[in-house]
Amino acid sequence: MVFSTVITSSPQLHFPKTSFPIIQRAIRTCSASLSTTPQRISTSQFDLKTYWTTLIQEINHKLDEAIPVQYPQQIYEAMRYSVLAKGAKRSPPVMCVAACELFGGNRLAAFPTACALEMVHAASLIHDDLPCMDDDPSRRGQPSNHTMFGVDMAILAGDALFPLGFRHIVSHTPTDLVPQTRLLKVIAEIARAVGSTGMAAGQFLDLEGGLNGVDFVQEKKYGEMGECSAVCGGLLAGASDEEIQRLRRYGRAVGVLYQVVNDMLEAKTDKEINDKKKNKSKSYVAAYGVDKAMEVAEDLRAQAKKELDGLEEYGEKVVPLYSFVDYAADRGFSVGDQAQ
Repeated sequence: MVFSTVITSSPQLHFPKTSFPIIQRAIRTCSASLSTTPQRISTSQFDLKTYWTTLIQEINHKLDEAIPVQYPQQIYEAMRYSVLAKGAKRSPPVMCVAACELFGGNRLAAFPTACALEMVHAASLIHDDLPCMDDDPSRRGQPSNHTMFGVDMAILAGDALFPLGFRHIVSHTPTDLVPQTRLLKVIAEIARAVGSTGMAAGQFLDLEGGLNGVDFVQEKKYGEMGECSAVCGGLLAGASDEEIQRLRRYGRAVGVLYQVVNDMLEAKTDKEINDKKKNKSKSYVAAYGVDKAMEVAEDLRAQAKKELDGLEEYGEKVVPLYSFVDYAADRGFSVGDQAQ
């Protein structure tokens, strides 16, 4: 349900030239050249790696403080194991902070929600990996939560992280920086994203098996977290309804793009698609092959940047969000504790 999986030894992927929207995606014949971007703010001077890794350090520190070990100790240890796991890119919280700062919000106002998003993110991963779901014994090269602590404790850890995230937003967001009405919208947005019409719906259809509903599964399991992260940042800063809708479409496209590229990289490195079992059964690579999945990835990249083009009035503040799009597609550097 996420867009922060660590990929190691990533080969280069070259995207074809495309211009199709992401809704009702058409699968086409590949062309050869890398697409070019229309007149946009240049991102060449922006150091995304430094921006990202600096935020990771701050977020990791705040997450460590937010989940101290207390009674019942084993539940908290299981919670910390997944939330503070090595190799986590912190994509949801970083996107939230970037979206908040885009509209003039204070970074301090965004950190509690950013941490909550990572808690929710970690909880979704814990539950995804369970034997009754995707049945994955490892995560980011380390044992999954249920492998370390048992299925019962993993379920409890995930269950505890969801409400902890909501409580953290309410108890730690500076009231002088964010009005309560905005916080209510943020909480409602997160609840929508993880609920029965969001990530849970994507997981439900994924469990059904087969390749029907690839778009739906990808957008719900992977797009929702990106969408929610960008929207929450905008809500905290008081973005307009139109701007929120742009962030919504942008975040969804980036979230799905990240996962599509993950699937292509695994295929390019000769990793068996089926070794991830059910959770890879409804990928574009499994459904259509690498070449046509590449077309979908370029469509998503174009869609995400198109939404940001409508925010050009904010000048260089939009550059981090543009840079995330290219990173999701190109993986030009390593983020987190593991090499990429």
